[in-house]
Amino acid sequence: MLNSKNAAQGMVLAMVMLPAALPVMAQEYPVKVIRFIAPNLPGGPTDILARLLGQKMSETFGQPVVVENRAGAGGNIGTEVAAKTAPDGYTLVTGNNATFGANPSLYKKMPFDPIKDFAPIVLVATQPNILVVHPTLPVKNIKELIAMAKARPGQLNYAHSGIGANAHLAAELFKSMTNTSIEAIAYKSAAPGLVDLMAGHTHMMFATSLSVMQHIQSGKLRALGVTTAKRVSAVKDIPTIAEAGVPGFEATTWHGVLTTAGTPAAVINKLNAEMNRALQLPDVREKLAGLGAEIVGGTPKDFADHIAREIPKWAKVVKDANVHID
Repeated sequence: MLNSKNAAQGMVLAMVMLPAALPVMAQEYPVKVIRFIAPNLPGGPTDILARLLGQKMSETFGQPVVVENRAGAGGNIGTEVAAKTAPDGYTLVTGNNATFGANPSLYKKMPFDPIKDFAPIVLVATQPNILVVHPTLPVKNIKELIAMAKARPGQLNYAHSGIGANAHLAAELFKSMTNTSIEAIAYKSAAPGLVDLMAGHTHMMFATSLSVMQHIQSGKLRALGVTTAKRVSAVKDIPTIAEAGVPGFEATTWHGVLTTAGTPAAVINKLNAEMNRALQLPDVREKLAGLGAEIVGGTPKDFADHIAREIPKWAKVVKDANVHID
C-alpha cells in the first residue's frame, strides 16, 4: 500500500504528465468509428452535408464515419443525443439556424443548452432565402413593397412553411424592421405555399433559392431581394434586402458542425482543419453549389461567435411575434 508521501508524488506526476498526453490523444485521433448525427430526415441539406463531409473525413482519417438520422422536434431530438455523449470527438452533429438559433426561444423547454453543451467546430455554409412576390403585385423592389404594406396595413399576406420555420421568422424579422403589418398564412411545408403563391392566392414568401429560382426565371414569381448580408454569386443580379431598403437585415439558413462540450481542443482543431480542407475540394464545392449554398469555413471561434449572435437575434424576433412551440 502506498504511503501518503508516495500517493502525493503519484498525483503530482499524473498532473505533470496529463498535458503531455493530450497532444498524443489528438495525434492518434481517430482510432475508431466516428458517429455523425444529422438531426433531420434523409435527403435534406443537413443530411447531404453530413454524408459529404463524413465521406471525406473517412478517406483522410482511415476510419468509418457513420451518418445517423435522428429527426424530430425541429432538430432537437438528434441534437440532444449528441449533447449527452462522451466529450471525445467521436460524436459529431450538424447544427443550423433552428437548433442553434431560434429553437432556444421557440421551445418552452429545451433538452440541451446550445452554448454550454457543445463545442463548435466549423460553420460550413449558408443558404440564401429569396423574398419573392406574385408578379401581379404592383411592386418592383423592396422600398415599393414596404410603401404598399404601410399604405395597406394588414391587407398584404405572406405564405410560410410552418410555425418557427426560417421562412416564417424571416418574414417576422422583416415586419419588425420595417414596422409593417403583413398577415401570415401557414402551410405544412414550403411546396404548397409556393403553389398558392404562384396561383395568386397569397402575395409574398421567403423561400430557399433552390426552390424558387426556376419560377423566377420562368416569370411565375418576381424576386425582390436575398436575405444574406452580401449578394449571392449564383444570383448576383438580385440585391440583398439590406441594400434594397432594410439596412442590417439578414435571415440566412446556415449549417455547421459541432461536438460535445469538453472535447480536447487539439481534437477539435484537427476536425476543423480536415473540414476546411474538404470544403475546398472541387466535388464538395460543386455539390454544395447545387444546393444553392455558399461555403463559409473558418475557425471554431468564428462559428462560436456566429452562434452567440444568432440566439439573441432570433429571441427578439420570437418574442416580438409571440411565437412559441410547446
